[in-house]
Amino acid sequence: MPLPADSALGALMATLPRPGQVQWIGLRPARDVAMRAVAGVEAIAGRGLVGDRYASGSGKRGITLIQAEHLPVIAALSGHDSVAPALLRRNVVVSGIPLVALKGRRFRIGQALFEGTDDCDPCSRMEAALGPGGYNAMRGHGGLCARILEGGMIAVGDSVQPVAAA
Repeated sequence: MPLPADSALGALMATLPRPGQVQWIGLRPARDVAMRAVAGVEAIAGRGLVGDRYASGSGKRGITLIQAEHLPVIAALSGHDSVAPALLRRNVVVSGIPLVALKGRRFRIGQALFEGTDDCDPCSRMEAALGPGGYNAMRGHGGLCARILEGGMIAVGDSVQPVAAA
């Protein structure tokens, strides 16, 4: 839950340097299949992304996001030169905005409105994807889960904009 904007800390936490930008979008149509990169996708309110296995009504985890700036950190911590976004099993890679600042806040990507709900902690599959220690390499860098409040199209290149509290 965000702090009241009229508190000193709340004002600091509500101030972001700039909007972010979508760098990559991926969908996984079924369990245990590879992610498929797409240029754009429709987000369905209260459900998920069309074509993703979680589109059946995943509530607080309608979409998962990870910060592009964390990919080199995850790669370094897991002993790789680089890490492809599809390996990390998140739907959207964004750059330029600290995702942690969107937890408990509303934000817009393309036509859709989201609310950051929880940290997107790594799962045990990171050991297979990144090798021994992959789970720990992602701890603190797993991104953000969000619910979809208003549906619409989102696409690579769209801005990620916080929405002021009403």
